[in-house]
Amino acid sequence: MKKFVLLMLELLTFCSINAQQNAFDIDLWPNGLPNSNGIDKTQPYDDAKLNFKPSIRVFLPDATKATGRAVVCCPGGGYTHLATGHEGYDWAPFFNERGIAFIVLKYRMPHANTDVPISDAKEALKVVRENAQKWGINPQKVGIMGSSAGGHLASTISTHSDSLTMPAFQILFYPVITLNYPYTHQGSRHSLIGKQATEEIANLYSNEKQVTSQTPPTIMLLSDDDKAVPSQNSVNYYLALKQHGIKATMHIYPSGGHGWGSRENFKYHKEMTSDLSAWLETIK
Repeated sequence: MKKFVLLMLELLTFCSINAQQNAFDIDLWPNGLPNSNGIDKTQPYDDAKLNFKPSIRVFLPDATKATGRAVVCCPGGGYTHLATGHEGYDWAPFFNERGIAFIVLKYRMPHANTDVPISDAKEALKVVRENAQKWGINPQKVGIMGSSAGGHLASTISTHSDSLTMPAFQILFYPVITLNYPYTHQGSRHSLIGKQATEEIANLYSNEKQVTSQTPPTIMLLSDDDKAVPSQNSVNYYLALKQHGIKATMHIYPSGGHGWGSRENFKYHKEMTSDLSAWLETIK
């Protein structure tokens, strides 16, 4: 029995190393930050206090599988922290197996400065496109993905970018879309725009109100019983996308609550990954 356990541990270690062998990290702002959230200029950087250098971790697929597509991933966390595991790094094998480069963004918390996470996300897309040839990526096929508050960041980039910086597609898991009551996630709203934000600012970052004909094709995946971020966020965004002629797909699973990400204990994990995989086949 002991030998079997040791063998299994060795196998798991090998698989983990093999899955990570094409992963590497890149500092987004090697020449200095373009803005500040009030704590990120404090030295030394301290990840425990979420005072870190914004960066990306790049997971490249095997060259024999590469399709030229890439996804920049924005993990959730209510704009107060980052769920980089099940809403970030753990998704890499799924995308790499399908020949898609997967890039996880470690963005800074806003502390009521909206420019901070937005600039980090836009820079991540820029860095990926600048390195596209070296990484086997088609710069016209770089999409964005986000979960919860990360879904708000992803949808913000998809509705507040010009044609040169717009993602090619967006993947949204149980996203915060609106900053308007009653459907907003209050914690995300306060962290992003502050407790005293005006209605004008709240409307500006309520992304169902910012959809244009340039917003990219979208898939949304969520649960009907999500109490943290009501499904109306996605439903209203879907309606806005359709009103502007944007290709949009939405899957609402009967249960699961909020924040399941890539976790296999989500009751509809197999259905969800199958739905996402089928949709990705339409993004060529």
